[in-house]
Amino acid sequence: MQLFELKRLGLSFPHATVVKQWGETLVFKVGGKMFLILSLDCDLVEQTYLKVTPAEFKRLTDIDGIIPAPHLARASWVAVEDFAALPAAELERLIRESYALIVAALPKKVRATLS
Repeated sequence: MQLFELKRLGLSFPHATVVKQWGETLVFKVGGKMFLILSLDCDLVEQTYLKVTPAEFKRLTDIDGIIPAPHLARASWVAVEDFAALPAAELERLIRESYALIVAALPKKVRATLS
């Protein structure tokens, strides 16, 4: 997927925001919590980081081009380094699930403000 497609998808979720952090990195958040990270080199996406379930973490990190996300792996985040490792539809599904996992983990009070 290209940068504009990933940005469009990341911002398509209810209450999703994006900020530029850590240099050239786009961090997509909901309720103040990250659900998608795009590491950029100019206008090219170098890596995509997203939260997955523990079962998905094991399955995905067995695929060449997908690694445990540095500093985030203990929380079941993966880094997609090679976009050829997954079909675009699978990456989109994983991003949607990452958003859903983060929303589900938000405190009840925060989730109530998002409704």
